[in-house]
Amino acid sequence: MGYSPPMSLSDEELDRYARHIVLREVGGPGQARLKAAKVLVVGAGGLGSPVILYLAAAGIGTIGIADFDAVSLSNLQRQIAHRTADIGRAKTASASEAARAINPHVKIQTHDEKLTAQNALRIINQYDVVADGSDNFATRFLINDACYFAKKILVSAAVTEFDGQLATFKAHIEGCPCYRCIFPEAPPAGTVPNCSEAGVLGAAAGVMGTLQALEVIKEITEIGESMAGRLLIYEALATRFRTVNVKPDSECRLCGKSPSIRRLGEPASALTAS
Repeated sequence: MGYSPPMSLSDEELDRYARHIVLREVGGPGQARLKAAKVLVVGAGGLGSPVILYLAAAGIGTIGIADFDAVSLSNLQRQIAHRTADIGRAKTASASEAARAINPHVKIQTHDEKLTAQNALRIINQYDVVADGSDNFATRFLINDACYFAKKILVSAAVTEFDGQLATFKAHIEGCPCYRCIFPEAPPAGTVPNCSEAGVLGAAAGVMGTLQALEVIKEITEIGESMAGRLLIYEALATRFRTVNVKPDSECRLCGKSPSIRRLGEPASALTAS
């Protein structure tokens, strides 16, 4: 990880994180690493909400929240960082307030702007790990590409109806695939309905967002087995998890032997859904 050596924990923090610290795999050093870490959460929706709340509770030192949407009534069935009283507010504002209510020690940085090829690297370079909770392929490709060029760890999740997917990408490390190795192209327009068209079970989004937060914490503390090189598939109606091993694609346009994408935004068509 690329962040500075951690500072010490206060007596209040030792008490707050006591259940982490007694874990042999985490302990005081692991908790201090969490305190020193900076994590960007893209999207404060069904996935981003539990990610933000659990990262705040875990004691991540700096949490960035990138979202340019406002809270609506239909969000509240799954986006648990927001309340009925937040309808009409910027999601970054209500999610920040919810995170600070859980843990006032956490620093929150908000990015009330849409990620684009022009600003993605500027924003992502401020963080150690990125948790992608976006809801469209264009943004997922953009975040994947930016994390590759910035050499940042990416933990990506997706959910629709009753099913979810989760993977960690560290394609800047030899032998690890990127998102494009699994999904080279966006599916044709109209073939994959969004949440407003297909629906999504709120608790299923909560499961995937919670797993996403867990993988972020694992990467920062360097405990357990990384999800890099594996794709986790969750089927809520069957209560079934499946794991698929994924290898780097030598023909990948981003991280393959002869990449056609050599810098963020080139070619522009690679960063937009078809």
